[in-house]
Amino acid sequence: MPLLDVPLLARLQEEFRLSMKRLLGDLCEDLESQYADVAKSLALPVAYFRFLGQALERDAYAHWKVVGWIEALNDLVYFIDLLQQIREEQNPREFAAQLFAECEEKFFENSYLDDLFPRGVSQASGLERRLNELCTRLTQELTQESLCLVPGLPILWCASRKIPSWTIEVHLGHNVERAEMFGTIAMGMEGAIYEAPPLVKGALKHASGQATILVRPQELSLKIGQTMTPLCMRRGNRLEWSWTHRSSVVAMETQSGAITVGPTLVYGKDRQPRTVASTSADQVARIGLAWTIVQDAWPEGHEVLALLTTRIIPLKAKGVVSFSYRHRPGLSFINCFDRDNLDLIDDVIHENSHHHLNLLLRKQILYHGDRNQQIFYSPWRRSLRPLRGILHAAFTFVIGAMLFERLSTWASGRSGLARWKRAGLTLRDLQRARFRCLEEVESVRYSIQDLEYASRHLKWLTGSGQRLVKQLADTIEQVEHNIAPHRKAVLASKFGPALRRHVKELQQARQTYGPVRLGKV
Repeated sequence: MPLLDVPLLARLQEEFRLSMKRLLGDLCEDLESQYADVAKSLALPVAYFRFLGQALERDAYAHWKVVGWIEALNDLVYFIDLLQQIREEQNPREFAAQLFAECEEKFFENSYLDDLFPRGVSQASGLERRLNELCTRLTQELTQESLCLVPGLPILWCASRKIPSWTIEVHLGHNVERAEMFGTIAMGMEGAIYEAPPLVKGALKHASGQATILVRPQELSLKIGQTMTPLCMRRGNRLEWSWTHRSSVVAMETQSGAITVGPTLVYGKDRQPRTVASTSADQVARIGLAWTIVQDAWPEGHEVLALLTTRIIPLKAKGVVSFSYRHRPGLSFINCFDRDNLDLIDDVIHENSHHHLNLLLRKQILYHGDRNQQIFYSPWRRSLRPLRGILHAAFTFVIGAMLFERLSTWASGRSGLARWKRAGLTLRDLQRARFRCLEEVESVRYSIQDLEYASRHLKWLTGSGQRLVKQLADTIEQVEHNIAPHRKAVLASKFGPALRRHVKELQQARQTYGPVRLGKV
């Protein structure tokens, strides 16, 4: 079975949609039956969430906005359950210790650990209050996000239920996780936004982004302090917005849909997000060019890319690598300012490979238990990592090696070099692509030995995990065979010393860490 199996991924994506739809229904059922009192005290609009679930199109259940919203609702239900437990708990210290350990392990993409244990240690005193504050914050964020998933649905909800008015506290400041700009509302799934007039932005700035949305059967309004301003009116089946409409920015159209580019996430010198700003047309064009190069040089890789990546958020952040979230599938944050064109292509594919593996992990269990022991040397981080870290790295960098090998083949011959130059890439980029391929081959081969050891000797991998490692091994062997004709030229180039040094470092790491023994665990 090939590593890039598009029909399989399409089937998994359809199963994923169905599972997310079922999860939303189950969560609403739990909130209405098991946690009704807490949900009422939080003013959680469970009935509207059900209404929204019925209004969402089938494809929306795999969209990064909807998945992130349902995942956050799942987190909230978990914390509501904990809030009920702690109110009856006889041993609060033990309860806090168990929760601290669980948060350290399972909520690594969120700030929940900081919310619940701000001192960085297990602390029982005040935990119930902190849990309640977290549930309150999540409720506000979830309710606000739910208003924006289907345009006009809150108005229809009030009209169909004969609800005269519904007020929701909102924050319209910069949103880092979804890359939404201050004073805007991102409405629907396609990336369109509505931007507040200057006077409203001024009032929002004075209120630190805090406001209230008032929903009535025919209109939406925004209240900032004592000032009420219209958002939109419902006239028949049409919505008339008072704010300025900004269409989505499209970098590329594919058979799977449009690839949109969001605002730019700007970081400060401390490498922390500082603000969200408009993305320049030049950066949109660069992303479109990177996409086109993948399409021309590696059609099968492009099929997977078009299937799994739907939106790209540029990062303006020196020293910050591109990233993505497990709970926002298809949303890639790409450093477009501190990286050249070849790096941009690499980063787009790298983040897509994370979406790829995360989709597989929704279906398959690849290893037994948590396996958090940091005992395997990572050629990429040059430090010890747990099994899951090595598995993730090996998968994504096998895909990266495939990319660089295909780019090398695409540039072969006189016509290939002409294509390469027309794509805005240099001869040095070509040599670097071949070097990167050879470098990744060495790194992946090293980690596959450790993964095979974890499977055969430690018995940590499941059958699915073993099959995946076999796929990775077979793929990297083929890549190594294809790139071998270029090895001599790379070793003779300016990249030769770096490749030799990398090979030597891996040899030294193998001597230092060797095959992992159970006694070291």
